Amino acid sequence: MARTLINVPATAKRGEVVEIKALISHPMETGFRPASDGALIPRDIIRRFACTYNGEEVFSVDLFPAITANPFLTFTTVANESGEIALSWTDDQGKTQTETVTITVE
Repeated sequence: MARTLINVPATAKRGEVVEIKALISHPMETGFRPASDGALIPRDIIRRFACTYNGEEVFSVDLFPAITANPFLTFTTVANESGEIALSWTDDQGKTQTETVTITVE
């Protein structure tokens, strides 16, 4: 689907609040903009983002056309155990892109 940039600390102490940053390159076409022929460009936005930590959802958000192109999200979670953090973006066409990173809790 698109290029992503994810920033999650590789290690954390048990109980530490960690900041997760995620960006996806996406045009976020609103469906209101005309093309050169005057026809409206079909809407194509990321409509949902979700983050799971070892399979448990820790953050999710529904996005709407007012969100900028290349949406950048920052949120926090508590590092309780080592494992996998999965970040998923779903667009209007039903395509889902999932990226995973691992975090080691000491």
